Amino acid sequence: MGGPREPADSGLGTVESARAGVTEGPGRSLGLGAAIALVIGNVVGTGIFLLPASLAAFGTVSIVAMGAVTVGAIAMAMVFGRLGARIPAAGGPYAYARDAFGEFAGFWNAWSFWLTAWIGNAAIAVAWVGYVQHFVRELFGLDWGATAAAIVIALVGVWIPAAVNLRGARNMAAFQVVTTVLKFAPLLFVAVVGLFFVQGANFGPFNATGGNLVAAVSLAGAVALFIYSGVESVSIAAEKVKDPVRNIGRASVIGVLACAVLYMLSTVAVMGTVPYARLTESSAPFADAINNMFGGSAGGVAMAACAIVSGIGALNGWTMLVAEMPKAAAQDGMFPDFFARESPRGAPVVGILVGSILTSLMLLVAYSSKNAFNTIVLLASFTTVIPYFFSACAQLFWLVTGEREVRRGRLARDLVITVVALVFAFWMAYGSGAEAVLGGTLMLLVGVPVYIWVKSRRGEYGPKV
Repeated sequence: MGGPREPADSGLGTVESARAGVTEGPGRSLGLGAAIALVIGNVVGTGIFLLPASLAAFGTVSIVAMGAVTVGAIAMAMVFGRLGARIPAAGGPYAYARDAFGEFAGFWNAWSFWLTAWIGNAAIAVAWVGYVQHFVRELFGLDWGATAAAIVIALVGVWIPAAVNLRGARNMAAFQVVTTVLKFAPLLFVAVVGLFFVQGANFGPFNATGGNLVAAVSLAGAVALFIYSGVESVSIAAEKVKDPVRNIGRASVIGVLACAVLYMLSTVAVMGTVPYARLTESSAPFADAINNMFGGSAGGVAMAACAIVSGIGALNGWTMLVAEMPKAAAQDGMFPDFFARESPRGAPVVGILVGSILTSLMLLVAYSSKNAFNTIVLLASFTTVIPYFFSACAQLFWLVTGEREVRRGRLARDLVITVVALVFAFWMAYGSGAEAVLGGTLMLLVGVPVYIWVKSRRGEYGPKV
């Protein structure tokens, strides 16, 4: 990291200087629309379909918690956008940590995000299975509830996106746009139309936990925190984004704002249309909301179909990211070289296959224990914290050190946004729970010998003393 550092706007580099090192070409196949779809597709997974029921257990105070979490997620997206403008290269959080804190910090962030991607894919697949089972049961009268059938369905859900990604980024982008539209539109319909059917009597108590208000907000926030995983998606795939200096920031913020509007409106709409006692026991709150609004039972089938599309879209986007992060690290000599190999279509074949295999193995763990799903979700949430925290710290580092010029008029604003993002990441770690923090830390430590092995293979042993 030696050598002089160029002046920068707010410590992030001018748009002109960043653009000077960016080349456009056929590999940059993600325009602004596709980049926004990638963010929305990865953030809006299957969790949104259960979110209102999960939050209802805490009472309407969960809406306050969602608002606080939303502010943090938007701040985090803004940080990624600012950092992405200065470093419009593949890797996202990995690249930011490496640039600010050195090679090992970059490796550890890459390792943590890689863990997040394939562990999280397993959680998405497990949740996705439930909606597939509901759909075929209600529409065709088929019972696919056995564990063996669930495993087969989950594996299909993992390997279909893998096949799409193996065909290259252009095919992946088209698939992501289609799945995002198909799932976002019906959810937005419920969120907007449902507001006209809201009845005050359906809302539960403000603090249903019966305990301390601050503790209730923290508990509800710990659940809501998980739904924003993926705000960094477009920064990871920066190498495939057209005009990354401009579009990374735009896509990150627009995507998160769109998700925030959907989350807040849909949660209020569902809580106001489904009676509180019923909502806390519901496994399909959006279906119940539609049934209450229009009568009948067709809503359950329709929303199950939306959840299926949502899950497969999220798996598609995360399959891309599970390969892009190690590819970027391998190109910098910090992951095994085979992760950098690409097919003639530009697909990181090894990363896609290895990630999908590990996700498949994690699925077996999920179905071997009754409580494995919650464990997987919390573990993936904690490993997400590491790249978020380091990215916010990287932004803070450039703002407070004297190595880059800053505009005094924008410094205060950027510092406030960065501090909010930093607190948000710290809160995510707290909300993950002690068990997830312990397990995640152990998995992070496993990466250290991998780093040593990679460096020794390259004949890089560090400075002699």
